Amino acid sequence: MASNPQRNDRRTDRPQTSAGPAHAAGTGHRKRLEDARAEWLWGWHTVLAALENPARPPVKRLVASPDRARALQAKFGGGLTVEIAESAAITQILPPGAVHQGVGLRTPPLEPVDLDDLAADARGFLVMLDQVTDPQNVGAIFRSAAAFGARGVIVQDRHAPLLTGALAKAAAGAIDRLPHAREVNLSRALERLETLGWRAVALDGEAKDALADVLDGSPTVLVLGAEGEGVRRLVREHCDALANIPMPGGFESLNVSAAAAVALYEASRRR
Repeated sequence: MASNPQRNDRRTDRPQTSAGPAHAAGTGHRKRLEDARAEWLWGWHTVLAALENPARPPVKRLVASPDRARALQAKFGGGLTVEIAESAAITQILPPGAVHQGVGLRTPPLEPVDLDDLAADARGFLVMLDQVTDPQNVGAIFRSAAAFGARGVIVQDRHAPLLTGALAKAAAGAIDRLPHAREVNLSRALERLETLGWRAVALDGEAKDALADVLDGSPTVLVLGAEGEGVRRLVREHCDALANIPMPGGFESLNVSAAAAVALYEASRRR
């Protein structure tokens, strides 16, 4: 979207039950699938929020520098298993370029929530991202959405990155504090949201109305599109209004995450 849219292992000590061979085989298969889906998270706030989130699947591996390990064990107690390693060793364990701040966590990705659950009891505002694929941008939008009190984030299932790695680091823990839904068809999702009492506003640089004038305090879905492409035509057609972010300084556009932050601030004022 033209940014101005305008155009170790923490083990869960669950009791073990005896079972026949079929049950054991099924358990083993599920465990292999879960292991295969496990991804790395890194960064202090990111890992801390993940460990505090009861909705997280069981942790597969937790590595930390000596200082970070002491802080984690002081916070979570002796039941937390931490693999202690020096910072340079953690750098070698994690994906290239990971700014880990002395801690890394391997865990399966968070599961999305059902759209009806996310949008029930229509109030406040939601964020919908139409094919925004850059992990840094999506992570920054999650962070702003959490900061300004959004109810949750909706992404397109096939054109959105997993909430792991660089995205999770940019979100600084927001992915574990804010629910998200993944929808294959955003136009149909908007139709469903309308029946649940939501009004949709798409950011579009060519819209004639300013965002502040369009927002009316009702339950609102803020729809932002990919940089350059903007919100796609069919998605725009399912929105109740289009709005721009006025820029009196004359600059043509904002980065999508910056535009999201401005829009979220404005929505929080109108709530």
